[in-house]
Order: sequence, then structure tokens, then C-alpha cells
Amino acid sequence: MKPAQIFHQYIWIINTLRAYGQLTFEELNQKWQEDQVTDGNPLQRSSFNRHRDAILDMFGIIIDCDKSFYKYFISNQDVLSDDSIEHWLFSTLTVHGVLADSAAVKERLVLENAPAGEEYLDIIIRAIHTNRRLRIGYQKFQTEGYEKVVCPYALKLFHQRWYLLALNDEDQMRIYALDRVTMILLTDDMFEMPLDFSPQAYFSEYYGVLTDATPMAHVIVRAHKWMPNYLRTLPLHHSQRELASTPDYTDFSFDIRPTSDFLGELLRHSDGIEVLEPLDLRDKMRQIIAETLKRY
Repeated sequence: MKPAQIFHQYIWIINTLRAYGQLTFEELNQKWQEDQVTDGNPLQRSSFNRHRDAILDMFGIIIDCDKSFYKYFISNQDVLSDDSIEHWLFSTLTVHGVLADSAAVKERLVLENAPAGEEYLDIIIRAIHTNRRLRIGYQKFQTEGYEKVVCPYALKLFHQRWYLLALNDEDQMRIYALDRVTMILLTDDMFEMPLDFSPQAYFSEYYGVLTDATPMAHVIVRAHKWMPNYLRTLPLHHSQRELASTPDYTDFSFDIRPTSDFLGELLRHSDGIEVLEPLDLRDKMRQIIAETLKRY
């Protein structure tokens, strides 16, 4: 059986249990046949048990059994509600399966470009897995290219671009955009990853991939027009909190380092977002807008 077909079966089991909550094996098997997962053939219990193990290994999803009624259910639904790699992988494979089944209507599907730099992912992940240094060629915009040996700490996907978080030979943490990498070589030199280092914690105070020394701030913004519902359904940061709401606007707060990419995101929404506090940040936003107006 092709890997794509197996992944499709994993995704079907997960989504079916998420939709119905609890199902006996007989109920699951009936829906399996109704949905023609394997051309109408029944789901074998031995195959289901193998799939449960694979789903746990791949996505961290636990399919448990309530022995009182012999019904199967997902006991850790929260694993699919955060920004973990398991959630991202599940979402990616789900979309892949839907698109594969939609080949007949492909001309009516409008997609974004694939993330840049993905051709380097395999070698970087191998380096991360084996704690081996990488020699990379890098070309910043409007500067000369250079080579650097780095210790790969983590990968981050942000706004359709892959970024490598790495420690260089000067003992400095740096971010490398993979679309500006010109070459990567896996070296035989090993490095020791700090046991207490967490990429999630490293980025937690920032909006995106700019991790400079901008001080922490309690930012309050006022969302106008369409923006309150936009922010409710797609929060800008994990610290986002709704403070107060009226028919005309809603105030939100963020505990964040307001780096330039965060300010750029706020500006992207035009007059839908107004920074209220802190006052120095409000003044900075006013200055950016004033400088922008000079160009028009």
C-alpha cells in the first residue's frame, strides 16, 4: 500500500473520532465502509490496532477505549489545538489528502506558493537529529555572501518561509532564512545541545522571527470594523487577551516584545487597528504612518 493511502486512513480515523466523540469498533467499521475508505472493504481489527499505534507515534494522538461500553475515543484532544509539530503535520497531511481527492477540480483551487527553502529541510533535520554542525552559504539582501559553520537548534515556519535558528562560532544565536541559503553541507563535527533549551520558549515573547533586544511591553490595541472577529478567530500571539468590547470596537492586550515585524503586522490591517498603549509605542506608530504618508 502506498504511504499516501495509509496516511489517508490515519487522517480518516482521527477526523471521524473527533467528529463523533466515541464509537464502537463496529460503528467505526460501518462508517469506514460507507465512506469507501478502502473501496468499501471492511476495516480489520488488526489493521485498526496498527493504525492506532502509528497515529500515536506520528501525531502523539492517543486513541483510548472506554471499557464500560467498548467505545474508542481520542483522550488528548488538546494535542491538535496548539502549535506543535504534530498539529502542523496533521493539518498538512489532511490538506494533502483533500487536494489529492480533488484533482478533478484543481483548476478551481487557488493556492499560495509553497514555503521557500524546503529543499534544505532534509539535511537540516538530519543535522538536528544527530547534533552535527552545518556549513552554510548565506546571501543577505544587498550584501556580499559568506559561509558560516553553525549548530542547528531549531526550524521555524513563518509567513511562507522556513527559518533556521542556529548558534554560530561566535557563540551568537542567529536566524537564517532558508530562501537566502546558497548551500548547506553536513559536517562530521558534533555539538552539544543544551538540555534546558526550548525553541518554543525562545520565541514565546516575539511575534515572528525577529528576536532582537526590544523590551517587553504590555500592548493594548483597539480593533475597529471587521478586526475584532478577525483577531478572535486568528490571534496574533499566544498572549492575546480580550479586555472590553462595544458595538464599535474591542480592546485587546498583548504581553510581547513589539519588534518591527509585530508593528508591521498591526500596520498591515490599516485603520482596523489602533495602538492605545504604551504611549511611546503609539507615538512610534504615528511616526511610521507619517513617514509613509510622505511617499504619497
